[in-house]
Amino acid sequence: MTKRTGRSNGDTAALQQRSAAPADRVLGQFRQVFNAVKTHFQQVERKAGLGGAQVWALSVIEAQPDRGVGALAAAMSIHQSTASNLVKALVDRMLVAATRDPHDRRIVRLRVLPAGLRVLRRAPGPFAGVLPEALSALDTRTLTRIEDDLAKLIDLLKVDARSARLPLAEL
Repeated sequence: MTKRTGRSNGDTAALQQRSAAPADRVLGQFRQVFNAVKTHFQQVERKAGLGGAQVWALSVIEAQPDRGVGALAAAMSIHQSTASNLVKALVDRMLVAATRDPHDRRIVRLRVLPAGLRVLRRAPGPFAGVLPEALSALDTRTLTRIEDDLAKLIDLLKVDARSARLPLAEL
């Protein structure tokens, strides 16, 4: 016969988490964050049939029609070559039209096609992902503290700074 303590599995997990070493607790928090991000992008892909970064790009193009790849890259805070690859995939799937400006052939204008609008209607939000949405809800003081602390961790990891411009959905 099992003795009931009145604690749920969630309570027991929280108690075990509190008794763990600080590094283990923080590692667990990173796992929770990454799992939330991964779960969201899996839901996006399942419901929309596109990867999270592509859906995000599609939503930016829809919100800013006739902008170019550079504007898309800036809006998503990603490298222009990454934005170009996203656009190419969306054009290949006939979700986005890319047309040359008649006055300056170097400029490409992007527009979401009807099939792209259907994808956006199916996709769960937030289009940019759950982490950017959650971060934007934090106050400046908290964000500054997180930024300073993560900078220390990044320094210890000796991470390539260019990886900061890769969409989470592509990691």
